[in-house]
Amino acid sequence: MNRWGQEKVPFLFMVDFEMENPKIFKLSDIDDNKILFDINGFKNGKLSSVNYEVVNIVKTPISFFEYQRKFNKVFSHLEYGDSFLTNLTVKTEIKINHTFREIFHYSTAKYKLFYENKFLVFSPETFVKIKGGKIFSYPMKGTIDAAVPNAKEKILSNQKELSEHVTIVDLIRNDLSLVASNVEVNRFRYIEEIRTHSKNLLQVSSEISGVLSGDFEKHMGDVVVTLLPAGSISGAPKQKTIEIIKNAEGEKRGFYTGVFGYFDGESLDSGVMIRYIEQAHEKIFYRSGGGITTQSDAHAEYQEALDKVYVPVN
Repeated sequence: MNRWGQEKVPFLFMVDFEMENPKIFKLSDIDDNKILFDINGFKNGKLSSVNYEVVNIVKTPISFFEYQRKFNKVFSHLEYGDSFLTNLTVKTEIKINHTFREIFHYSTAKYKLFYENKFLVFSPETFVKIKGGKIFSYPMKGTIDAAVPNAKEKILSNQKELSEHVTIVDLIRNDLSLVASNVEVNRFRYIEEIRTHSKNLLQVSSEISGVLSGDFEKHMGDVVVTLLPAGSISGAPKQKTIEIIKNAEGEKRGFYTGVFGYFDGESLDSGVMIRYIEQAHEKIFYRSGGGITTQSDAHAEYQEALDKVYVPVN
């Protein structure tokens, strides 16, 4: 990334959560039979024939008892003060009435990626954008069903959601300060609506920016790697919280909650790999989760993880 950034070679990259299997491709070399991407309208491939019937997802989630065991491991560390916020994720086995390629074309999201029929991402969350010498991040924390009466007021006034969001904004602000100067929060806790196959959701985000050095292209890879993994899907403090996550979840996340994006020769745009479906051992799993704090309720967090098993559609 450093070399191609300096040479202004357009590329697509993806980095897994554990940072053990990063991949980078020149845009000119990408085979759209194996990789499809759509990043805020910058995309490859042609629209194939898609059966636009209703998306049906049949969920076989882990039991609440199994979720609670993971939750309790996280919660004990929160009580000891090892972490202020820990992102706990789970796998839900699903059956779905479309192929990964069809869902890629059918779904709507800012960041979409289909990779070799192994996994599919349709994420609403930006990791970082770099444009005009500035770097931007848009952490998302806080989700509510839009059909709930006074949903916007409820999510914005919820003290647990507020403390969780403040923690992540502070973490991202500190992360950006490692690679940029003049870091500031431009917008704090604004609402976006996401339409899904079964319901509409309200998502709470903030915007943070900073100024990069004049030769940032030479250090493109260093900038990205310094900020990994994304704070919104790990927690704070980051390194200790990653240890807690590994212990509680008991398996590697792989590309789930990693990041992917492109560099077009001048600007970079990238997303966090949430809203993620994968093929594993002849089964299909949807991976989801949420932030846990000392104010969290296990039943509510379990339900939130299941509510996030959806396909965003028009």
